[in-house]
Amino acid sequence: MKTHPKSEKEAHLARSEKLKTTMRMFLIPCSCGTTFAVAEDYDRQGTAWSRYLVCPGCGKRHDPKNRLLQMGFHPEGYWKVDEC
Repeated sequence: MKTHPKSEKEAHLARSEKLKTTMRMFLIPCSCGTTFAVAEDYDRQGTAWSRYLVCPGCGKRHDPKNRLLQMGFHPEGYWKVDEC
């Protein structure tokens, strides 16, 4: 049995929307050229002193609230910065 093309398209769009909302990265760029990822809930763990993240490349401390890039995966098949 063949499915109606419209329903296939709707199913594809639904999958794309789900991917778009579920696949996100939270990145912190450093001046040394290293970019590292943090968990979505990084700011809900630990104390205020532990919120500063150390760059694995140079050891510089970063406040992710000031430098956080939020990237989302788009249905077209690429990652794009959603918020800075």
